[in-house]
Parts: sequence; structure tokens; C-alpha cells
Amino acid sequence: MKLAVLTSGGDSAGMNAAVRAVVKAGILKGCETWIVREGYEGLVRGNEAAEGDTEPPPAACDNVPVADPGFVQNLRFGDGALLRDGTGDLPGRRTLKGRYIVRAGWDDVRGWFTEGGTLIGTARSKAFRTEEGRLQAAFNMIKEGIDALVVCGGDGSLTGADVFRSEWPSLVKKLREAGKINDHQVAAHGHLKIAGLVGSIDNDMSLTDLTIGAPTALQRICESIDNINSTAFSHSRAFVIEVMGRHCGWLALMAGVACGADFLFIPEDPPSAQIWQDELCKKVKQHRSVGKRKTIVIVAEGAIDDELNPIQAEAVKNVLADKLGLDTRVTTLGHTQRGGRPVALDRISPTLQGMEAVEALLEATPTTPSYMIGMHENKVVRVPLMEAVAITTSVSDAITAKDFKKAMSLRDPEFIESLDAFFETSRWDPHARSAKEKWMRVGIMHVGAPAGGMNAATRAMVRYCIRHGHTPLLIHNGFRGLLDDDVFEPSWLGVDNWATRGGSELGTNREQPDVDLGAVACKFQEYAFSAFVMIGGFEAFSSLKILEGARKDYPAFHVPMVHLPATISNNVPMTEFSLGSDTSLNALVDACDAIKQSASASRNRVFVVETQGGQCGYIATLGALATGATMVYTPETGINLDMLRQDVKYMKRRFSLDEKGKAEGRLVIKNEASSNVYNTEVITKMFKEEGGALFDSRSASLGHTLQGNIPSPMDRARAVRLALRAMRFLEEHHETLRGVPFKARQAAPESAAVIVVQGTGVRWVTVEEMTEHADMKKRRGKTSWWSSYKDLVDMLVARKQIIGEPKPDRTL
Repeated sequence: MKLAVLTSGGDSAGMNAAVRAVVKAGILKGCETWIVREGYEGLVRGNEAAEGDTEPPPAACDNVPVADPGFVQNLRFGDGALLRDGTGDLPGRRTLKGRYIVRAGWDDVRGWFTEGGTLIGTARSKAFRTEEGRLQAAFNMIKEGIDALVVCGGDGSLTGADVFRSEWPSLVKKLREAGKINDHQVAAHGHLKIAGLVGSIDNDMSLTDLTIGAPTALQRICESIDNINSTAFSHSRAFVIEVMGRHCGWLALMAGVACGADFLFIPEDPPSAQIWQDELCKKVKQHRSVGKRKTIVIVAEGAIDDELNPIQAEAVKNVLADKLGLDTRVTTLGHTQRGGRPVALDRISPTLQGMEAVEALLEATPTTPSYMIGMHENKVVRVPLMEAVAITTSVSDAITAKDFKKAMSLRDPEFIESLDAFFETSRWDPHARSAKEKWMRVGIMHVGAPAGGMNAATRAMVRYCIRHGHTPLLIHNGFRGLLDDDVFEPSWLGVDNWATRGGSELGTNREQPDVDLGAVACKFQEYAFSAFVMIGGFEAFSSLKILEGARKDYPAFHVPMVHLPATISNNVPMTEFSLGSDTSLNALVDACDAIKQSASASRNRVFVVETQGGQCGYIATLGALATGATMVYTPETGINLDMLRQDVKYMKRRFSLDEKGKAEGRLVIKNEASSNVYNTEVITKMFKEEGGALFDSRSASLGHTLQGNIPSPMDRARAVRLALRAMRFLEEHHETLRGVPFKARQAAPESAAVIVVQGTGVRWVTVEEMTEHADMKKRRGKTSWWSSYKDLVDMLVARKQIIGEPKPDRTL
């Protein structure tokens, strides 16, 4: 099969990763892969080859023995340098001048996923909207023998793709009647296969949890707001920040939650046209009255009031300046939100979706619908393309009809929950308190190693407590701090900036309560804890297990207790994501991009990069997928001599296949606990010795840099969501114990639980159930949802095609 890929509509970070994945997956499946430059406009223009246009010479690596000789023939076609700028002209090679449908080889797309935007270009094509334009596009595709197309774009681009597919038989018929194609071409290309990938920074497509480019855009927004915060505080200013989102407020909402904004305007939840100005002023005055020096208001570009009147950033600024006398500035982030290198999630997710798109094309028949490839419950899914577009359109229709309740209901549950989280954590309201008899004294502690998002979760809990009348009691330095009475009651304003701070503001260590259970129980009683929260990794779960087991001996532990997973290792069983893991992956990607740049500049160099992670290979495996590493070593599979022998064999052959003068640096990612014998130094020396004249090697240990600096927006937003879930869980179980005498209390086993993320869903897991799924000795789960990604790393470097041997696996 010959398949092509194009990007259309607005660009978004991650599009290049998707194109790279489609090209590589196509070649792995035995397809010819083509790239269409400039979106649908490129389909219409086709190939108007310039004079003297020549075919590229054969790959100069025919003497390299590989397991699949056909793979070498698919190594290089369009030349990556030419595809990047579209204007290059190298002697003896095909130029791109006048060419819009270009054959792409394996090495032509290497390194693309580190680049922002779309390297193959995008354009809004007026010609393709006409039947004549689509007829010309069909002719250009058939002329090249292409009848399968992957389209990466927004709802308009995907709708255009489905229209093109539905019209295809009639277009083929017209081309035959006009004599432009022959009967053989009609028979061979009677059906067009379409697969859609959603590239949109707004995250506005239904039936998928996250669109390509949205995480990176959110990262850019939050980076800007974090920088604005310091100058706003310095001058006691108000800032009105306009972000993208014409029909969807996801970016504004998630930025508001992640950055601790004071107020936000989104199209799905518009304020009253009559009172929004007064409401804004009231909230800002409340915050200023408790001593807040800065005010941040976020406005989506499509913000409206409930009468559909636009709410513009300048109008909000005038309200704050004129009615409150605040020194107010407007910052419109504009297209800075689209730019920059993709974050880890916008490299991993498009890679998975691009590979699934090729599978969908291979399985497509004339009777199957066009599929959109999306993400749901942490899995790549296929959904009928037009069904997704129809639901997406119905959100806009509901807003236009002023049916805002319906518009909110059509968003995913996380969107609705995040809006509630924003109200709970951003608006200080003394009238929101619960009945006094329901108030709790909540102990909050960090346990284990620091992780991004710990402080954001603590801030959310503190603010929820104060808003509802509970008393938050923060404990410094873990259980040792509790025994030393290092406990304090924070204020609303005291935790205001915690969301953007990395590490642990409370301090944390690996001490567990069995250091002195009796003394810990006395402190529970002394501080009259009626609920207890531990934020941390596997140590926090172990502590919860100890406290729950000690309830039979110590009545003080008969209170609801929660473990909120937060660890960069992501080694807590049964949860797909722990707070800090996304921040850590981003830190690893940033470091590896710099390391790979050094390796590429030096030519022919391999860097063995050591990561943290303990006995869990999550960071190493997902990091390898996000950075394009050549191989990855994890504790789950370990390292042996046979594995190293094959790795050296692969590395030699791969460097031999590189075009002369264009060799790139390569990465090997190794978890710190992969082997006690074959450590990073040994592996580096082995590659250096065996590489000879082909390649050199160096090592780099990332160490504690992987704990990150400023937490990622995804970790911050997830922290707030989980923290509020935890508080409501505590309230629910506290209610069952309220009024029972201290010594007579009997907390149910389910009142001591771990909150886990499984896809877009959140559930509670008891200590007993968690223990069944935990490897207590190796401090990780017995199974891992990400384990199959190791095979994907090998696939994306064509290991089987080059040496023909699967990587030996000795699962420990």
C-alpha cells in the first residue's frame, strides 16, 4: 500500500511526531510512505517537477549486511534537510521546488519529534473546498499510486477528509471519463482510505481525552503566567491574560487551575451579562482584603457572557482599573502558545496515535467508516470520525443556543471537575463553610522523595479546608517532624504561591510510622486529627499499610486516611500516573535533547544516559519513547551478556547505514537499578571499545535533576483534582464516625485508601487490594500498563529489520 500523510489547519506541537510515526510505521508494515507538503493545498498542486529534477542516488550502504534488505531501500528518499525547509537544492538530488507529494524514507524523518510546528507545512486551501480542487487532488494522488491518507488537523480538516473520501468514487469516475486515468488505475484505486489525527492546541475535539499540541500549549501558557506572577507581585498589579480557545475554554481553565488565577472567563460557563463586572470586583476585593498583592485574570479568546456578548481582555482591564483602581496590564499570549519544542506527552501520544493510524488504514475496507485516532483511558482508540466531529460541533451549537448546561455536559468529566476545582481553590468565601459539627482537623504530610505537584496538592487541600471550615494541620519533615511537634496551621494566603513550586515545601523523608507507633498514635490524639493525608510514593503507601494495620491496637488511628501518590518513579501499584512523573519526563526530555545535540555535533557518538526510578522502569521507558532513544534498560528485564552482544551488533550496523557526513548522535537510556554488575560505566566503556572507528561513547547521569524544577501544568492540574477528591472522601468517612466516642470508634477498612488514576477515571483502592497488586520487596506493581512500550522503542529503531534478532528478555 502507498500511503500519504499531511498536516492541515493551525499548526500544533506534536504534529511532527505524528508524521514521523506514520512514516516509520508504514515502512515497518511494508508500505511506501509519502509526505504531502502544505496540507490540502499540496494535494491540489501535486508535483510540478522543475527542470533538471533528478531522482536521489541509491543509499550508499549496500555493503552493510542487514536482516531485511528491503529496509535499506526505504532508508532515504526526500532527504530530511530538504523536507525541513522546502527550498534546498543539492547537486544530483531531487529538489522540492514544485514538488508537494514527496516520497519519505526512514532517515528522512529522524529527529523530527523534537521540533515544534509542522515541518511539512500547513495551509488553508480554498481550492480544496471546491469540487474542481478535490478532483485535481484525486488525480495527483492516483498519479502517484496513493489511495490511503492520514490527516492531522482540527475538526474542519478532518471533515474535509471525510468529504473527500465520500466523493472519491465519483471523482475517480470523472477522471476516467475525462481520459486522465486508465481502467487499471480505476480498478486499483476505487476506494480512498482515511485516518484522522486531531492536531489542535485547544483540546476541543470530542471522544478523545487530549488532542495533539494541547499539553505543549498549556505548558507555554503556564510558563508565561509564572513569569508574570513575579512582576505582578512586585508592583501589586493586576494582569489580564488572553489565551487561545475560540470555542473551547480548556486552555484557560487548566491554566487557571495550574497557576492559581483569581478569575477566568470561558465560553462554556459564561457569567451573567448584568453582574459579571460586579462579581469580578467582589472576588478581587476579597482576595486583596486578606493581603494578596497580585491579581491574575485569564480570558479565553472566545469568552462571552450569557447573552453571547464577547468579553474581551481590554474590557476586563478597564473594569479592574476604573472600579477598583488597580494598576492593570493586558498580556495577549497569541501564537507563542503554538510554538516551541513539544513536551514529553506531545511526543509520546502522537507517536502512539500515528502508528495506530497506519494499522487502521491497513484494515480499512470500503464499508468501514473513516476513523479518528484518539486517546481514552490511557489507550489509543479508534472512533468514527464524523461522530466525533458531530459532537464537537454540537458544543458550539449549544453555546450559540445559550444552552450552556448542555455545552458543559458534552465536555468530558475531567473538564467539569476542573471547573469545580478552580472555584474551590481560587475563591476565598467565608459563606461557603459547612455546618460546624462537620468540621475536621486534617493532618497533611509529605512522605518519601520530593515530586512535582506535592505542593499544588497541599495548597488545594489547605484552601478547601479553610473554605469549608476544616482546620488543616501541616506537618514538616514527615513522621519525624510529627514526633518533634513540627506542626502548624497555615493561612489561605500562606499557600498562595505553592502551586508553582517544585520539591516539597513541607520537607520530606523516608521515615515510616513504625519508627515509634505508640508515639505517633499519641500525636494523633494530641492534635485531635479527625482525618489524615499522606502525599508521596511507595513509602506513603507502606505507611498507610502500617497505620491501617495498627488500628487494632491504637484507637487514634480509627480516622479516615488517604494516600495521594506522588513520585517521579510512578511505581505506586494500580495507578497509571503519580504526581511528579510528568514533570520528571519533561525534565528528562529537556536534558536528553541537549545531550543528543552534543552527540550529533560530535558525530558518531553514543550517550549512555542514566535515569532515576528505583526498581521501576517507567521513567526510562517512557523517556526512551519521548527522546527517540536507540535502546533502553530497565530493572523489570535486567541486563545480560547476550543482550549486550546484540546491542553492540545493532549499534555497529546502524552507524554503518548512516549517510556519510550525516551521522547523528544516539542515546541509550538506562535505569539506575537495571543491573548491579553492568552499570552505566561498564556499558559506556563496552560501546567505546566495540565501536572502534564507527562510533565513540560517553555517559551522563541525570540524577536528581529528574525531580524537576517547576511542576508541569499537567501535574499541577491533576494534583488539584485528586486533592479535592481526597478531601471529599475524608468528609464522607468522617461523617460515619462523627459523634462516636473516641475509644468506641471503629473505622471501616475502606476508610484507609489510595486514590488512583486509571485513564480519565479516578477510583479508591483499599490497603488490602493494593497489597495484592504490589511487589513489596521491589517497591513497584506486579504488572505495568506501560511495559509493552519497551517493544515499541525497538520497533521505532528498526531493530528487527537491521539485525533480525529480538532483544532477549529475562523478566526478573
